[in-house]
Amino acid sequence: MTEPAATGGCPVRHEAPDLVDPALHSHGDPHALWRELRRHHPVSWHAVDDQLGFWSVTRYPDADIVLRDYTSFTSERGTMIDLLGTDDPAGGSQLAVTDPPRHGVMREPLQRALTLKAVERSQDIIREQIVRLLSPLADGGTFDFATAMLAMPMAVTGVLMGLPTEDWDRLTWLTTVCIAPDDPEYRHPRGRKYTLEAAHRELFAYFQDIVKEREKNLGDDLISVLLRTEFDGRRMSLGEIVSNCYSMLLGANVTTPHAPSFALDHLFGTPDLDDWAAHPELIRSGVEEALRWASPITYFMRYATQDVELSGTHVKAGDAVVVWIASANRDEDVFPHAFTFDVRRRPNRHIAFGVGAHHCVGHSVARVTLRLLFAELFGRFADLAPAGETERLASNFVSGIKHLPITAKVKER
Repeated sequence: MTEPAATGGCPVRHEAPDLVDPALHSHGDPHALWRELRRHHPVSWHAVDDQLGFWSVTRYPDADIVLRDYTSFTSERGTMIDLLGTDDPAGGSQLAVTDPPRHGVMREPLQRALTLKAVERSQDIIREQIVRLLSPLADGGTFDFATAMLAMPMAVTGVLMGLPTEDWDRLTWLTTVCIAPDDPEYRHPRGRKYTLEAAHRELFAYFQDIVKEREKNLGDDLISVLLRTEFDGRRMSLGEIVSNCYSMLLGANVTTPHAPSFALDHLFGTPDLDDWAAHPELIRSGVEEALRWASPITYFMRYATQDVELSGTHVKAGDAVVVWIASANRDEDVFPHAFTFDVRRRPNRHIAFGVGAHHCVGHSVARVTLRLLFAELFGRFADLAPAGETERLASNFVSGIKHLPITAKVKER
């Protein structure tokens, strides 16, 4: 792939593997490619086909600029490579694809509902769900830790959104389909396009019904918060609320589960796992390192609204720019010994939740959930060990593990 002459700068040739290929993320090593790009071509053109492409941003400082500067880099045209070449129809009405100042007006009620203090009041509920999901590990047999983790955020977000428990498994499945339509385990036999369309149809229809029902019986759940939210002098429309319900659920379900799975998978068989488990005071810093290490959201995309320069490379107005979060979080100039998992790493300025105006609104929920998870896991179990092959999710958007068989012994309490 070669940078087109019209964009300026020196031609940069990308050898295979291709960062857009989901198979690279499930069976290859994207970090090897990102490392090479950080060293030699931190901002380089990545052609998707003969007409479409984007700028790959791989270093932390450039990533920070793109994600913070919403006047030069807009989210409203779309934030996922799948939508490259077409504008996101939810732009300006869904929180994730709306720029300030409207973004701030839409975000404020949710942010208020999800403050750390508010989330900590739900700790007992969150802990109860975590204990329930981990309980089969006590049976002494093989336990698929990653499958349990995939279900964990739904159990938390389901409570916060007031969604019926009998729907949680299906919602977990559908949100995973949305971010991994190329994965053989989730892809419909009729192909990728059908897989995505069917999942989106079902999710949007589901939330339409839920929202209409919730309108009759408002509470203090997150959907009721959306129903009360006003901007531009009006309440949100049904379509806007449904779109934001989808975005909120997707954000929760695809971020939280993968940090613990990646952490265990990497630390198995090392003294670092026992060290972390033996020091409860390291739960907080260990969770932050797990988030940096996993970088569950692999990238965010933006579009340049004006000509800008990044690391000496000219980016033209209208060009798509993809910030590889996972690469920025291993930038050796920002994180000493970046390829070492250090549970004592401080400071840890990772951007796993993004940065700037679009910093994940649910980050407090995710952090509290992960801290409680590791506290319960390390407090209840010992001798955590792998018991089968780790299977990664085929997705270029989410760095995920879908199966992680483990065994453990119950601690005497």
